[in-house]
Amino acid sequence: MGALKKDGLLRTCYRDKLRTFRLTNRAKTYLLTDRPERFSFYLQGVSDTNRPKSEITRRLRLCRIAETCVTMQNSGIAVFRDEKPMVFAPEGSPVSPLEAPAFYTSREIKELGVETVKIRGARMVGVLLAPSGVFLTYNNGTSIAKWDYRAELRAKALMKIVICQQRLSRQYRPDAVYGLLIGDGMEPACELLTNADSGTRCYFLLDGNYDHFHYLTNDHQGEVILKLLCDSDKTAVLDRILMQGLNAKKPGWPIENDAIDKDGNPVLFAYSFDMPRIVRFVTALQLQSRSGTLVCCDFQVETLRRYCGGQVNFQSISLEKLEGRFFS
Repeated sequence: MGALKKDGLLRTCYRDKLRTFRLTNRAKTYLLTDRPERFSFYLQGVSDTNRPKSEITRRLRLCRIAETCVTMQNSGIAVFRDEKPMVFAPEGSPVSPLEAPAFYTSREIKELGVETVKIRGARMVGVLLAPSGVFLTYNNGTSIAKWDYRAELRAKALMKIVICQQRLSRQYRPDAVYGLLIGDGMEPACELLTNADSGTRCYFLLDGNYDHFHYLTNDHQGEVILKLLCDSDKTAVLDRILMQGLNAKKPGWPIENDAIDKDGNPVLFAYSFDMPRIVRFVTALQLQSRSGTLVCCDFQVETLRRYCGGQVNFQSISLEKLEGRFFS
């Protein structure tokens, strides 16, 4: 950062006791000259990224989008426009199936035109298209968002129509739309799980609109899980490893499960921190006065223990060993 400022490519902006960094005109010229196909969308014309507004809410949203792009890029997911198909281009022609994961920011989604007026107020920062599914992506940082229920429902419906029925209908089924929430550390996830049923809160991601809504930490741990989440083949291999010593799951059982242990109790693989599944699992155990086992990563155990209480046993996976096994 210091070197960029010294070279006149970055400047500091202070307003409302909040410090932000912005590109100088010299930096914009350099990027547009060197890679116009990559940066012109962001650095030309009147846009949030070219002439960012000074309001705190707008600056914080840009920060969340930038954080998400970094997380995606660190996970091997395409974020730059010259690396991925233009799924949301205005002309609307069908797109060839994606061969690798790609992330599209909310501003890229707005290229659809007037249709996106319907989702004004939605908090998603973008959408991740991976071979494993479509993930509407949110980034709340350290806070817990107040959801605009109708806007979020419209956003999900629009992604189903545009992606699953129109532009990538050969690749995605309508039920392959999931949620992805990124946060700073595990504390926001703990608060979401423990306070979701309180009378003063209504968390959109746990009210049944999504069968699957994953929580990732905004750090290297989350990036490892994200890589796994995008790769169905590696996930299947990991599940087969975890199945050793367990019996096959019971389809149609009132308790959500991925396997059954030797005592006939349900086991749930929770390493991707799929919050609706975890809630359904724990709630069913409580209603039926049964015990069960959650299989999760070592850094997730404490948060889940605080939520689950004494009816759930834990089997932890070393994130370091998981990364070495699948991504070394």
